[in-house]
Amino acid sequence: MAGYFSIFLVLLTLGSGLIWLIDHFMFAPKRQQRIALAQNAAGGELDEETAALIAPEPSITETAKSIFPMIAAITIFRSFIFEPFQIPSGSMMPTLLVGDFILVQKYSYGIKDPIWRTQLVDVDEPERGDIVVFKYPLDERIDYIKRAIGLPGDKIVYRNKHLYIQPKCEEGVEQQGDLLCNEYNKIDMEILNSDEFKQGSMNLVRLEENLSPLNHNILINPEALEMKGRYYQQPGTRSDEWVVPADHYFMMGDNRDNSQDSRFWGFVPKENLVGKAVFIWMSFEFENGPDDFLPGWVPTGVRFERLGNIQ
Repeated sequence: MAGYFSIFLVLLTLGSGLIWLIDHFMFAPKRQQRIALAQNAAGGELDEETAALIAPEPSITETAKSIFPMIAAITIFRSFIFEPFQIPSGSMMPTLLVGDFILVQKYSYGIKDPIWRTQLVDVDEPERGDIVVFKYPLDERIDYIKRAIGLPGDKIVYRNKHLYIQPKCEEGVEQQGDLLCNEYNKIDMEILNSDEFKQGSMNLVRLEENLSPLNHNILINPEALEMKGRYYQQPGTRSDEWVVPADHYFMMGDNRDNSQDSRFWGFVPKENLVGKAVFIWMSFEFENGPDDFLPGWVPTGVRFERLGNIQ
């Protein structure tokens, strides 16, 4: 739906701007001529009300002139600078909660045109640990949000709820941050609590994961079985191992046992990147349904403590 709205904004901006431009060069001069003839006949200046009766401005032109500056500003801001998104699911808990409204920095990974999403300007590449909004590779009409775990050339293993990364390094480089280049690095995790979040009747364990150079929190369900049979099977690798292709990224949700991510459907191509999630500008608390992942529709309060930069 976000893609359709972007197209609607662009078309509305172009349409209103075109109407204003055509009127300015073709029809406005003719109205001025009629007013000038009436002034000569009257022997003096006409008031605005009389001039409007003699040469009325079409309502469609008046509307286009009034909305064009505002719509153009919104389109530019939303297409190239920041775009608001709402978190619809619990796949990025505890970092992002259902009811969080975030800003996504659109120019972080390049500037794209808002309709065909052709790369216009290269800016930067995602870094390991970035929270990224992207077009879901299996249905590009849908926006997903996950954390960038694997960069192009990295080797990734997810086994027994532990993450292992062998980063791709340039020749002669032995270490990338805290990660050694020629071996799988088991990513350190430290338990923070096991009673803050629940899934149904099961307690989720909150851990701090040291995803060099970024520390961030994740959730693990110790009772959930790994679904290796449903993992994306990359040719030439084991069921829980992946090698990230060039210009692709391996994305995972922070709520590891409640996230449909690259483990299940593969890699995200560079052209699908939308932007980097950088700020929570509003966060509503909802009445919960049967469990924390089925919230009610009516907000019951504002979580002011969540507002600010995203870690």
